[in-house]
Amino acid sequence: MPKKLNIRYNPLFIFPFLAWVIIGGILLLIFSRDDLFFAVNRHYSDFADGLMSWVTVMGRGEFIILALALLMATVPRFRNLYFFFLAVSCNVIPLLFQQVLKSVFNFPRPLLYYQYTHWVHFSSDWPLLLERSFPSGHSEGAFSFFSFLSLLLPLNYRKYGLLFFLLALSVCYSRIYLAAHFFDDVYLGSIIGGLFTTVIFSVMENYKERFFQHKGSST
Repeated sequence: MPKKLNIRYNPLFIFPFLAWVIIGGILLLIFSRDDLFFAVNRHYSDFADGLMSWVTVMGRGEFIILALALLMATVPRFRNLYFFFLAVSCNVIPLLFQQVLKSVFNFPRPLLYYQYTHWVHFSSDWPLLLERSFPSGHSEGAFSFFSFLSLLLPLNYRKYGLLFFLLALSVCYSRIYLAAHFFDDVYLGSIIGGLFTTVIFSVMENYKERFFQHKGSST
């Protein structure tokens, strides 16, 4: 009989994530795209401008690559080929899927969609992004990365899964605040990141003996 897949998850990440999927879906049904965008973008301040510019960095590829490299360099149990392939698979496969969707849909971003109207909050210090809005790459990257980290946590540290969820969600918020994406963009991006990473991690952990036969493959 084929081996039954044992889904690996951190309850303090996955349950808030599932709640976000449900609540986010309800919000999309109840409110318009404009309502959801301006509920975030119109509430701004100088302090929030600076903060969101830093928060959004957590969804960038450069940040994720550096963080994973530091993890491998500082934690002995992650210094092996298996962890390298696990990290790459969990963070790159969702990215590739998200990028394909971006190219297929090629939807306009808020600044182009609203034709640069003055009531869209935007700073000249922020990158000028106009196209390939759906889904959000930063949101996908953040949820892939922080979901992956939550799955690596030992039992005694599972509580930090909630912190990782909130950090990932804050990146989604930052993308709307910075007028880079709509709510539906970050919503789908987060689902791709969280779902794909959880499934890929589970598959590789369940079948890692088939992927890598040497003793150094365990994490």
